[in-house]
Amino acid sequence: MEVLADLLQTEEPLIRRKALLRLTGKKPDSTDVQAVTDEARVSTLVRTLLSEQDETGEIFLHPYQKWRGAHWVLACLADLDYPPGDERLRPLLEQVYGWLLSAHHLKSVKVLAGRARHCASLEGNALYASLALGLADDRSQELAQRLMRWQWPDGGWNCDKNPAADTSSFMESLIPLRALALYARHSGDPQARQASQVAAEVFLQRQMYLRRRDGAVIYPDFICLHYPCYWHYDILFGLKVMAEAGFIEDPRCRPALDLLESKRLTGGGFPSEGKYYRTSEKVKSGRSLVNWDGYRLASNHRASIFVTLDALFVLQHAGRITI
Repeated sequence: MEVLADLLQTEEPLIRRKALLRLTGKKPDSTDVQAVTDEARVSTLVRTLLSEQDETGEIFLHPYQKWRGAHWVLACLADLDYPPGDERLRPLLEQVYGWLLSAHHLKSVKVLAGRARHCASLEGNALYASLALGLADDRSQELAQRLMRWQWPDGGWNCDKNPAADTSSFMESLIPLRALALYARHSGDPQARQASQVAAEVFLQRQMYLRRRDGAVIYPDFICLHYPCYWHYDILFGLKVMAEAGFIEDPRCRPALDLLESKRLTGGGFPSEGKYYRTSEKVKSGRSLVNWDGYRLASNHRASIFVTLDALFVLQHAGRITI
């Protein structure tokens, strides 16, 4: 497959490593993956993401500063399958823990009409990153417990302060689902596995992007492809989490899989159809140090490397393609 060759030959070693793990089935301790791991730790992409660490290893910004704070740097590295166990990242995780586990943060979680009104993607991203990056400890378990305590009756989470709001948010439910599914695999906790299964229903009952009441698209951006999504939702991010969590074979994923397949370009790649970041230094919030859209396939420059890699991962796990 030409597109796989493109991914495995790209100059960025972290992308090559992710492609080996996600698309070829290579294990982290395999010769091929090990050969690129050391290079990936010091690659241009990684050095750019970590470029604002100071001499203590921290980033001077608030952890949630979009998209340069420690919270987002760790989330991006985790999503890129950055090699686990790198102690250089520990100070960043300490920043995130210090923020999320503070009394001030906990006081911000409001319970109205029996539901926690909170942006659970915060704890979700932190939990997922700590596990994926091999830095989890007892505080990670505390994040998992909070997510399970704050889960709404319909399976998800929402930060809507309107007491009448009783339906979970796609934006706030996908990342906690991803985190709890990974936590369940690491810990063997049956409660976490059950919580992730219930959370998956928020998406599956809506076929990943359609309203239940009339079958209309919930939000136009849901059917556009992006990378990174950060806290936003689109069908590719949703399907990727379903593949990771083991739900991709559910027949209710089929409409979204069909739509994803329809976006495939000549040569096998997939486009980036929008972005949630800007690169200008004049931007106060939402600035990325990485121009993610600058990473394109050699065989078709309309195709995004990151979107293509994730789309192929999803379609392979769904049995739609063979690599």
